[in-house]
Amino acid sequence: MPTGTSSGTVVVRTAESPGEASPATAGPPAGPRAPRPWKPRRPAARRTWSTPRLVRVLTGTCLAALALSGVVTATVLGGAHDGTDAIGHKAAPQVVRSADLYFALNDMDAQAADLLLYGADPDFAKARRESLDTYDQRRNQAATDLQQVAEATADDPAGRAAVQTVIDELGRYQALVAQAQLLDDQAHAAAGRPPADALAAYRSATDLLRQRLLPAADSVTAANAGTVERRFAAERGDLGSGRWWIVAAGVLALAALAGLQRLLAVRYRRVLNAPVAAATLLALGGLVGGVVLVNRAADHLVVAKHDAFDSVIALSRARATAYDLNADESRFLSDPGRAAAYEQGYFDKTQSFARVGGTTLAGYPAALAPLADHHRADHTTIGFGGFLGDELHNITFAGEQDAAERVLAAFQDYQRDDHKIRDLNAAGRLKEAIAFDTGTAAGESNADFARLAAAVDDVQAINQKAMDRAVAATDDDLDAVTAALGAAVLAVALALVVAGVRPRLREYA
Repeated sequence: MPTGTSSGTVVVRTAESPGEASPATAGPPAGPRAPRPWKPRRPAARRTWSTPRLVRVLTGTCLAALALSGVVTATVLGGAHDGTDAIGHKAAPQVVRSADLYFALNDMDAQAADLLLYGADPDFAKARRESLDTYDQRRNQAATDLQQVAEATADDPAGRAAVQTVIDELGRYQALVAQAQLLDDQAHAAAGRPPADALAAYRSATDLLRQRLLPAADSVTAANAGTVERRFAAERGDLGSGRWWIVAAGVLALAALAGLQRLLAVRYRRVLNAPVAAATLLALGGLVGGVVLVNRAADHLVVAKHDAFDSVIALSRARATAYDLNADESRFLSDPGRAAAYEQGYFDKTQSFARVGGTTLAGYPAALAPLADHHRADHTTIGFGGFLGDELHNITFAGEQDAAERVLAAFQDYQRDDHKIRDLNAAGRLKEAIAFDTGTAAGESNADFARLAAAVDDVQAINQKAMDRAVAATDDDLDAVTAALGAAVLAVALALVVAGVRPRLREYA
């Protein structure tokens, strides 16, 4: 019903149903609330990548990467140490010992030839005693070398067979030499004219040496040299690839540490995490140190094998060849029946020592002279080959060039002496030829040969010392101290990563 107000204004109210609005404010009819629009939920995995989880996962990655880098570096450097040990302490010394055995056998035969050459002539009594002493020294040297070579070839069937050949035939050889000496002594033969039976015994001995003993000894040398060559090639390849493995593993560790450092900086609003930064520096130092050690090992390996060992072997063969040359002169004088063969053998060995093309034995000194002069004027010009040419092409170390020049000069003098010996013999002056051949006064053949032998030994000693130094340097670089230091650096880096992360994770505890 209408009601009034104090102002007299009439207001009409309309009854409203429950839940209804007045016409002036009418809206949607009242009723159940409409469902909300559907929204997709975030994947569970995404919701679980919380900051602590990210830190833990990246920390584990860093620890694994650091451990991998340490294992790779240790493996590569350990392989370098083992390879250098196999070459420098085992294979290379075996080659040197077997080459020394070859030399000792050669010089035994040279002394045996000299003993026949001296005969019972009292003018050569002193020289004969010296040859006997040298023969005994070389026999003992051969026995020692043979024992060492036998031990070194224990695991090599071919090497064992070759060594057994030397052992079996060396006794026969010494018996034949002893027989030749006895027959010569009993005949009181003149110098240079041994009795036929003594000469026959010596022929059998020297033939046995050349057909059985020396080839067997040389096969051991060649086999060991081949082993060194293969190990050298394999080790260089391993060091080359190992260097890149170290770099790859080190870069991976650095990248993981950098990622962890960034995560900590972003999520925790800190500029730098000092322990993680220190671990990063240690990882960088380990990477650089590993690469440096690999490079040093590779350099030492090249010095030990290519620069030094190759020269040592060439010079070992040159030394044995020189002593065989000296023996061929004695054989030539004492055995006229084989003089032509011994003369050809002398020339062949001369060419092995310093090869000069287009010449004969008679023309050899004149053919070598201009080549030697050109080399002295320009050390890079080497117009001859052979063992001496190989050495002059591989001059590396201080003093080596001068020592090699002394070898060349002494070899030229020795070749001129040889022609004088042959000229004296051709003129029927056998005793003078023997005296000049075995003479030790300045300008005589054996004196010049002693100079040649000493010069060869000097060059070989220079290269042997260089090889030993290179091997020792690698031993020092990659010894137990280095391994312990590397392990300590790795342990500290791992501990620093954990120490840098732990306080941040405690914030969520």
